[in-house]
Amino acid sequence: MPRPRRFRRVIEKPRVKSFGPCPPWATEEVVKMEIEELEAIRLKDYLGMKQEEAAKVMNVSQPTFHRILTSARSKIAEAIIEGKMIVVSGGKYIIEEKKYVCKKCKSEWPEEIKICPVCGCKGILHRGGGRFGRK
Repeated sequence: MPRPRRFRRVIEKPRVKSFGPCPPWATEEVVKMEIEELEAIRLKDYLGMKQEEAAKVMNVSQPTFHRILTSARSKIAEAIIEGKMIVVSGGKYIIEEKKYVCKKCKSEWPEEIKICPVCGCKGILHRGGGRFGRK
């Protein structure tokens, strides 16, 4: 019996939930990609992180990250070659809410700004909270 899947950490929800070819090339079929697969593509291919770093961000082992990334790339290739739409949804993940903390006064705020709104210091530290996603 395999062990249960751990929640994967995702920094932000995808802005686009589907992507596909325009008619007349589009088929009726869709490729379903999980949110953590899209996050793996974002970290490795879009942001250029090393697999070890990206695995730590997602709170998974490097081999697990590699399997997620390989699955995502395979689905993207299938969609492009066969003219299918990609739909992003589901998976087992935690949305990591961005929080910024001042190193000096320890105040917190949700949006990224360069100077602490309380004490005016420039020693900003990023850290996250989290909420669970759907399966």
